[in-house]
Amino acid sequence: MSSFLPYGRQLIEDDDVAAVAAALRSDFLTTGPAIEAFEQKLCEAVGAKYAVAVSNGTAALHAACFAAGLAHGDEALVPAITFLATANAVRYCNAEPRFVDVDQDSGLASAAHFEARLTLRTRALLPVHLTGRPVDLAPLRALAKTRNLLVIEDAAHALGARYRGQPIGACEFSDMAIFSFHPVKHITTAEGGAITTNDATFAKKMRSFRSHGMVRDAEDLLHEKDGPWYYEQQELGFNYRLTDVQAVLGTSQLGKLARFIDRRRAIAARYDALFAGARYVRPIDKGTPDAESAYHLYPVLIDFAAIGVTRAEVVAQLHARGIGTQVHYIPVPQQPYYAARGHHVADFPGAQKYYAHTLSLPMYPAMSDDDVERVAAAVLEVTGRSAG
Repeated sequence: MSSFLPYGRQLIEDDDVAAVAAALRSDFLTTGPAIEAFEQKLCEAVGAKYAVAVSNGTAALHAACFAAGLAHGDEALVPAITFLATANAVRYCNAEPRFVDVDQDSGLASAAHFEARLTLRTRALLPVHLTGRPVDLAPLRALAKTRNLLVIEDAAHALGARYRGQPIGACEFSDMAIFSFHPVKHITTAEGGAITTNDATFAKKMRSFRSHGMVRDAEDLLHEKDGPWYYEQQELGFNYRLTDVQAVLGTSQLGKLARFIDRRRAIAARYDALFAGARYVRPIDKGTPDAESAYHLYPVLIDFAAIGVTRAEVVAQLHARGIGTQVHYIPVPQQPYYAARGHHVADFPGAQKYYAHTLSLPMYPAMSDDDVERVAAAVLEVTGRSAG
């Protein structure tokens, strides 16, 4: 019987295991030299001046919103289609997310979507590079400049993607970009995240924030040191530190990023070819031609009403054939927490239509060409293959 194909999974190789084993035998298990080495490697990979490693992607979003100064009375614009963490990080700072609609065929929010939701309380824009496809950043940055707004890229899906020839994370069109290193992402630290920026002040604030708001360097202290142990908590921070064990895994994985991305793009190209001509199944829109996707996910849009089968039935039938799928994502304004705060999902028709039709198929570097063809054949069988 064929093995089960999940929608995503990590690829851990022998050298990754060896790196972790060596870290376990070292003098440092956490908050040691491996953190800085990993941060430097990430800077080199994306072309940013600074990187701040944290415990997960949500912590990265929280740290970025904190560094941006979001606070009570402020709003940040967040796409209605994203993972909960994008909006939640704004709330962690006691600010309010104000949702923006997305394109029904891509799930991406454009500068026009953001502009339509601006208010006098808007302080930041949080574009989401959904599934690994960069949003069109240049017009978004231009919009931000007209209102003196900060741009924080949610690039949890987009390590290895490029926009106008520059890696996502270089922050050419933003103030900060966040990444996730969850096992289904492009590289993994088991759990982990990071923020990249070209602003030294933001980097310093986030480094303090990830460690309880503490500072130790003499030039940052408000009072004179009375010994080498001395530190000050100057702001309310959190324990969002990454461990050295995780960092060495991340450094090892970063060395394979180009290979992993090449394989993801090859898988996506094969899927594109296999679904060409299918009547009821089509890949999502690729977004701006200025962007190269990193293909964290490979979603398709399925006309469930036309085939007379619900999405739940399609998911169940694919699972019975050994194929795992997922939905990315339920519109955040639909969640009871945000609905209770006065948000109405009906205000976001693009997000509703995207959500109603999307289904993410298996996408990870260890997939073989036969695996890709098996998935496509099963999807076409379950949905009813019909060219035209």
